[in-house]
Order: sequence, then structure tokens, then C-alpha cells
Amino acid sequence: MINNLKEQYSPLYFLASLGPGGLAVSFYIYMFFMVPHPDTPMATADVIFPLVARMDLVSLLLVLDYVVILALAFLHFRLLIWNISEYRLFKQTEAFQRLKTTNQEVSLMAIPLTYAMTINVCFVLGAILVPKLWTVVEYLFPFAMAGFLAVGIYAMRLFLEYATRVIIQKSFDFVQNNNLSQMIAIFAFSMVAVGLAAPGAMSHYKQVSAIGIFLSVFFSTVSISLIIFKVTLGFKSILEQGISREASVSLWIMIPILTLLGITFVRYTYGFAHNFDHVTAVSKSWLFLLTSAVVSLQIMFGLLGFYTMKKLDYFSEFLYGSTKSVTSFAIICPGVAFMVYGFFFVHQGLVLNEVVSQFSVAYFLVLLPFIYVQVKTVQLMLTLNRKMFS
Repeated sequence: MINNLKEQYSPLYFLASLGPGGLAVSFYIYMFFMVPHPDTPMATADVIFPLVARMDLVSLLLVLDYVVILALAFLHFRLLIWNISEYRLFKQTEAFQRLKTTNQEVSLMAIPLTYAMTINVCFVLGAILVPKLWTVVEYLFPFAMAGFLAVGIYAMRLFLEYATRVIIQKSFDFVQNNNLSQMIAIFAFSMVAVGLAAPGAMSHYKQVSAIGIFLSVFFSTVSISLIIFKVTLGFKSILEQGISREASVSLWIMIPILTLLGITFVRYTYGFAHNFDHVTAVSKSWLFLLTSAVVSLQIMFGLLGFYTMKKLDYFSEFLYGSTKSVTSFAIICPGVAFMVYGFFFVHQGLVLNEVVSQFSVAYFLVLLPFIYVQVKTVQLMLTLNRKMFS
């Protein structure tokens, strides 16, 4: 691990921590959807440990899943601590002051984005490691909301400092905006929104659910509004200037944003059904429509980004070549996000509507592309870590 980068540091290094954190959550998705948990909204240690104790093939797969989750979580926290230390040194340099006069000031949004992921990782670790956690979860929800709200306030403060500067000083550089990297702010707000939506969906207390959903709606509304604005500005500059080769990976940033907003709306659906409409079943057809629409948009942005980067030789130079670019860490999140929402599409869209049966041949065939993307993403993360931190 390299240290004391100072002027060579970039806040985008926080994405190096964000990636394994997201991957840790993505490997929990197997437990979430494949381990039966009829009495709780999430698969917890109380239902997972008995399956591990059976000493069969399922036990082996669960143990492997545990090992991967814990290893990725360790890497997430290790890189998070490293980033916090390096960022403190970076703030004392002239490079930091220059950063705050350019479009790149928006890269500071990678910090609250990563902090919000840290809360998600902690929640997953608690769920799979702490028995009887769900018996006190209602006491934990207010603390979780407070944590996400604190991160959201921090993100809003960073964004408003940046936005007011470019508005007042007319200092936004449209020539350098020939990519979608400005949308990292939307990524951060969406991460806060999905976190706040969790208590809104899972709490049995209407007041807690309402507070969580309201706060989540605030950040998701901000995200959706900014998507329209930022995508328009970004593609205007891209079509005028041609896309920045190094930042072409930003075309994929819509994939994780769509995943976070898609999961947020799934959580709204369950929260409204259970706490507001007081029904036991949600609208299955709505969940099919929602998940299908999100996956469709993700495929579109995925193909657009892939063909663009391939024609620019992005992969051969910035991933497997000798050129080092901190923006390359942005390639991890889209792979994580596509896999995670793919599982939501299969389970909430197809299995719930009885289009395919769980654990059937068709079920695993539909899951296969999403699992492949996850495996490929792990490979890319390891390649980037070796390249960037050697």
C-alpha cells in the first residue's frame, strides 16, 4: 500500500474502498434471496447458522459466501482508513485548493458516497454474524436513519458549496464536462436515499417508517431532479467536444444510480403496503414493471458505455495497460449494481409473479449473466488494486 500521496492524491481513491464494500453487499444478496426467512425481511444469522450446521453442499456454499463477504468487508475498511488518512494530508496541499476551483470539486462527493456504503456493510455484517439481532432491530433503525441522515447532510453541504461557487463565479468548465462524472453527486444522494428507505420498508412502527420514507423521498427526489439536469449538460458537452477518453467509464455511472433508486422504490412499495395500506401482499405486477424498466435502462447504458470504451481502447490502456488512472475505480460499481438489481429483477419481477420457479433450471439460467458480471467485477477489482497500489 502506498502512503503520503499528498498532491498526487484524489478523492476518487475513495472509490477503491467503495468497490469492495459494494461487492461484500452483493455476495450477501445470495443469502438474502436464496435462504428462506419467513419471519424477517432479511436473512439473518438465526436462519443462516442452522443451515451452516447441516454440513452439506448448502453449508459449504454458505461458508464460502461468509469468507468472501468478510474478506471484502476487511478490504473495504482497510482502504477506507487509508483514504481518510491520505485525504487529511491532501487537504493541507495546494492541489486541494486548486481542486476547489475546478469541475473536479464534485469528486469530493465520493467521500459521503463511501461513508453511506460503510453503513450498509456494517448492517450486512450485523445481520449475518449477530444472532437475535432482529429482536432489537427496531431500536437500531433510528440510529441507522441518524447515520444516513448525517452522511446526507455532509453530502448536501459539499454539493451546495460546489454548486453555489459555479453559479456565482460562472466558473463551470463546459469543455471539461465532456463525460458524466458530475453525476457522482447523484450517486451519493441515491445511496443515502436507499439507506433511509430501509427502515421505511422494514419497521413495524408507522412513525419510524414514515420518517424513513420522507427523508428518503427528499434525497431520491433531489437525485431524480439532478439526473435530468446533469445528463442533459453532460451529453451536450460530449456531443460538442467528444467524450473524454479517460472519463468514458462515467457512461456507466447511471447503472449504480438506477440500482439504488430502483431498490429505493421497491422498499417504498413494501413500506406503503405494510404500514400505510395495511395489506399483506404488494402489487406483483408493479414490481415486475419497475424491475423490468430499471434493468432495461441499465442494459442500454451498459451497452453504450461498453462499445464506446472498446472503440477508445479504454480497457487495454486503463485496466490492463500501463496507464494508471484513479477514475478506473469507477468501473467496479456498475458491475456490482447490475448484479444486485439483476437479482431483484429475477426474484421480485419473475419469481414473485411465477414467471419462473425458484431453483429451477430456468431460474439459474436467468441468473447466470448477472453472476458472470459479478465474477468479472471481482477480477477487475483485484487487477486494479494490484496496478494502482503496487
